[in-house]
Amino acid sequence: MKLYPANILFPYFSSVDGSKWATVACDQYTSEPEYWERVRKYTDGVPTTLDLMLPEVWLGEAQTRTPAIHKNMEKYLSDGIFAEHPDCGVYLERRQNDGRIRRGLIVCIDLEDYDYRPGASSPIRATEKTVVERIPPRLAVRRGAPLEMPHVMLLSDDPSGKLFAPFYGKAADAYEFELMENGGSVRASFVSAEEISAFEDRLNESARKRGVKFPMILAVGDGNHSLATAKAAYEELKQTLSEEEAKKHPARFALCEIVDLGDDALEFEPIYRIVDTPDPDALIEAFGKYTEGLHGNMPEQKFSVIKGDDGKCCEITVKVASPELSLPVATLQRFLDEYAKSHPDIVTDYIHGDDTLRRLSLRKGTVGFLFDGMEKGDLFSAVESDGALPRKTFSMGHANDKRFYIECRKIR
Repeated sequence: MKLYPANILFPYFSSVDGSKWATVACDQYTSEPEYWERVRKYTDGVPTTLDLMLPEVWLGEAQTRTPAIHKNMEKYLSDGIFAEHPDCGVYLERRQNDGRIRRGLIVCIDLEDYDYRPGASSPIRATEKTVVERIPPRLAVRRGAPLEMPHVMLLSDDPSGKLFAPFYGKAADAYEFELMENGGSVRASFVSAEEISAFEDRLNESARKRGVKFPMILAVGDGNHSLATAKAAYEELKQTLSEEEAKKHPARFALCEIVDLGDDALEFEPIYRIVDTPDPDALIEAFGKYTEGLHGNMPEQKFSVIKGDDGKCCEITVKVASPELSLPVATLQRFLDEYAKSHPDIVTDYIHGDDTLRRLSLRKGTVGFLFDGMEKGDLFSAVESDGALPRKTFSMGHANDKRFYIECRKIR
């Protein structure tokens, strides 16, 4: 698998305030429009990536908001606020709100190397199930846009810890500034095409050492639906291009940030399930019968199943002796998907934190499921074994630690 340098655009930070230019990924704070209103007020009247993207809190308004986004992209290009840095990548050190440093490399991938479909054996794969119904409104923004901005985070698996070592200590010759809304700060350096090629060699060697027939070299950790949208836009455009034109078209590539699983600043947190149902006892009984009927060869799994009983917490333990899938969340989600087919009146929600789940499970007609989360080191083997994991399997850190938009690239 190859990685590619890019002609990277970002503003002349001598005249543009980086703290107002950089805004967090569009798929954060989706239930908090007040967050985005604060950002709009803070960035009013100055160049900002908020003008160039659609926060998903307003995704339902994509049709009316998209023309303004495209117009802003064209204006920023024509106004000359961008400095263009050809044939390079960016090494990023992100100081998170907790003070820890997360390291990443921003480069282009070939979308031909990425496949989000179940059973994919491509070098770059989705780690979680892609909901294809979520692609069209994002495609409306991508289609016709002259620029892309990356918030996709790809994960590598390098137990040696040497993947990023050659970049340590590089001078911050690209940019350095504080991020808004308790986002920490960023410090970035330019990386040459030769350095990218050497990084690619180290990355591919790490994958070969795992001894898998079709290894996953990069896993999509954040932004899978955005990457799936870029893929859909390219596949749509490819129908209008010759084979030679498709090989070189900028829309064939996507700018992403690569972060290693072993980075100490990168944490995985489980996302639990809570189910509203008119008959909690029937749901719990069905789950018990379902797990008893499994005859796989995976290690034993254990669930704490919680329901409210006159305001008191009633908790039972369900042990699965012979799971067919390697992760507890996958076992549970397969059951819930099947149960919902014959019980369309149930509603499943996704909950962070043990205490929150226990509190919400006290509501009448509610069942909560607690289980062991996935260790970071299990991600690649789980996806290579089971395929894409259920949606909302894990969370990578808090919202204000997610990737901020800074770099742009022409895709037209």
